[in-house]
Amino acid sequence: ARFPEEAVTIAGESTQFARTGDEGTTARFHFCPVCGDTVFYRMDAMPGFVAIPVGAFADPEFPPPRVSVYEVRRHPWLHLDEGIERD
Repeated sequence: ARFPEEAVTIAGESTQFARTGDEGTTARFHFCPVCGDTVFYRMDAMPGFVAIPVGAFADPEFPPPRVSVYEVRRHPWLHLDEGIERD
């Protein structure tokens, strides 16, 4: 889930790992230094936004995705709504 930076408050420590993707842009992943879970990340390709893995919310009512990114890499068993935007 991606949010404008000003809508997110980040507190506490994190361990960072930078990864450059297929298109040459870098994402900086921040992990919990105790359990290793990814808690948020920032992407050079999307300045001004913070991404938080949906699983970090532990909310079964979290809204479904509206955009599918890397559609070509989607697992064949994953089915998304027909109306979703595909990138």
